[in-house]
Amino acid sequence: MSQQVYKNLIRPILFLFDAEKVHHFSFASIRLAHKIPYVGSIIRYLYTVKHPKLEREVFGIRFPNPIGLAAGFDKDAKLFRELSNFGFGFIEIGTLTPKPQDGNPKKRLFRLQADKGIINRMGFNNQGVEAAIKRLKKNKNVIIGGNIGKNKITPNDQATDDYLICFDTLFPYVDYFVVNVSSPNTPNLRDLQEKKPLTVLLKTLQIENQKRENPKPILLKIAPDLTETQLLDIIDIVADTKIDGVIATNTTIARDGLQTDAEITKETGGLSGKPLRNRSTEVIRFLHTKSKNNFPIIGVGGIHTPQDAIEKLEAGASLLQIYTGFVYEGPAMVKRILNRL
Repeated sequence: MSQQVYKNLIRPILFLFDAEKVHHFSFASIRLAHKIPYVGSIIRYLYTVKHPKLEREVFGIRFPNPIGLAAGFDKDAKLFRELSNFGFGFIEIGTLTPKPQDGNPKKRLFRLQADKGIINRMGFNNQGVEAAIKRLKKNKNVIIGGNIGKNKITPNDQATDDYLICFDTLFPYVDYFVVNVSSPNTPNLRDLQEKKPLTVLLKTLQIENQKRENPKPILLKIAPDLTETQLLDIIDIVADTKIDGVIATNTTIARDGLQTDAEITKETGGLSGKPLRNRSTEVIRFLHTKSKNNFPIIGVGGIHTPQDAIEKLEAGASLLQIYTGFVYEGPAMVKRILNRL
């Protein structure tokens, strides 16, 4: 499917309907299509780009290309094999919590079409870490990141226990971990980004990690709304805890310069897509420069075009992730970026 067919025909139809319902419909359609013989191979042929220059070795993992699917799209590891056929070099599942939870009340997903953005307040809706593992056991060759969080009912002073449960349970089935303390959609979760509790959390996970014969990379996903002082704290924390890198950035609670009707933009939740592009790139550049390139950064936020991807790589990102851009630009997006790179 070409970009123009998607943008001019498919997307306008999909965007007539509720965003969350369309997400589930798209999932079901992709899964159903892959049950037809040879469809997976055809999609792989159409959308996959392989070239030695695209390969990256980052925190000890050899990635076939630097473009991954961000967490939140395949929360429960239901479709990672099928989605990888669209050219992604890696898939990040989650955010997963120890116990299943429904997330926040619906309606909780909103398109900002004039801004090419999405507001979500999903609230870590997922089937729990055990359910995901049943599907991950069938994985053969897709590089998987495990994005982990805490249950909504778990108080912050017990949050470390939730992260440890997810870490221990997922350990055999993922290639790297992402500690998510930056979602704005779980009450008080972002308080865990403060220096003291975050250091304790990451050190505890690292102690558990180092007990293993082959420790896994641990990354921290941060908010774009941190101040420069807080970002300097993040650099210190990475050095202190010896984690392997940072994902910059999660969604933003800011609503600056939006063109979409105010009835939608006043919805609470995290904003992703084009409006986040510049701020996430600023955060990447700041961390890269101030840390003197001391750790890898996965850049995410507002990547819709090959030029957006190049900007983030030039700012200091080692790998990239997309989500909202995939929704707006269509399935050929990854291929266009990889061909340009």
